[in-house]
Amino acid sequence: MWADSHCHVPWEGSDTSSFDAARAAGVGRFVTIGTGAETSRTAIEAAEANHDVWATVGLHPHDAKDGLDTLPDPRAHERVVAIGECGLDFFYSHSPHDTQREVFARQIAWAKELDLALVIHTRGAWDETFEVLDGEGVPERTIIHCFTGGPDEARKCLDRGAFISISGIVTFKKADDIRAAVAVTPLDRLLVETDAPFLTPVPHRGKQNEPAYVPLVGAAVAEAKGLEVSVIEAVTWENTAKVFKLPA
Repeated sequence: MWADSHCHVPWEGSDTSSFDAARAAGVGRFVTIGTGAETSRTAIEAAEANHDVWATVGLHPHDAKDGLDTLPDPRAHERVVAIGECGLDFFYSHSPHDTQREVFARQIAWAKELDLALVIHTRGAWDETFEVLDGEGVPERTIIHCFTGGPDEARKCLDRGAFISISGIVTFKKADDIRAAVAVTPLDRLLVETDAPFLTPVPHRGKQNEPAYVPLVGAAVAEAKGLEVSVIEAVTWENTAKVFKLPA
């Protein structure tokens, strides 16, 4: 079956019914992501109510100015498997850069202290992201979510032991750099995600994204690597379990 390693279910104004549609499409594992206080709480609630859903607790760089003290304690919830998404976003800069760096560093330390995976968002800040990671020490289980770089950035992530998670962007016509990055990424470091409700893959562009579309992402990854889709399905299922320490 497929695993959606990164989605935002439920999103504002929605419920968890999209999990049912995804299960019918062959998706059997979901990691739903916290980006702040409220989304971390709803992620935990979704995970506690569904046997095949796990949660993260994190503070997105957009909201770094809100402070980590607003987040629920991940130690209080067995189904929390990661810290994040966290990182740096200098493309929009909704929080000051220094604040983003500080909050990112603290979440790296948190993941290491609690032996949880780390889910990273980076946009417009590759060099700075690597600088903070190198300064703090990369957690053993680190995921670069919604990877948007090319082969050079992929190699730098891989050199630091990170997993690379590919979203629906890989299906876009102009995403040659991402497809080239997929081609150089070893199978044992690949994940697939929807980032639902964002980044809807082809051929559903213009519609709201759903976890049910993760097989489309996997098919595009398979094409980029010149492999059968079933191979990507199997390895990303196993890699999701490994990086988040999910049951076999």
